[in-house]
Amino acid sequence: LRKYELDNDEWNLLEQLRDILKILKDATLYFSCATPNLTTVIPAMDLINEKLTTYSLNPKYSPAIHAAVGLAKQTLNRYYQLTDSTEVYRIAMVLHPRHKLTYFKKANWEEGWIDTA
Repeated sequence: LRKYELDNDEWNLLEQLRDILKILKDATLYFSCATPNLTTVIPAMDLINEKLTTYSLNPKYSPAIHAAVGLAKQTLNRYYQLTDSTEVYRIAMVLHPRHKLTYFKKANWEEGWIDTA
């Protein structure tokens, strides 16, 4: 069984991977347990993107983790672009008393995107 034992580098890689996967786990649990609504989708995707960007720039993570984070960001962006194909997400955000257009401005959306919303 010793030949299947993880060495220190492999344990380190797993610890890094755990850090990255936590944000995805938290989002999955939130959308599975809470009562999600359309107004939480875009902020959740923005938070995940922000975290993944932070991880991708952190030199503490190995090149393999950086590559995995890059692929995760590509996948997230593909789903994010799908929200553009329907107006319902933006309408929900604009009509929500807490968000309105303030969320888009605080998130530094381009003026053209805010005007479209």
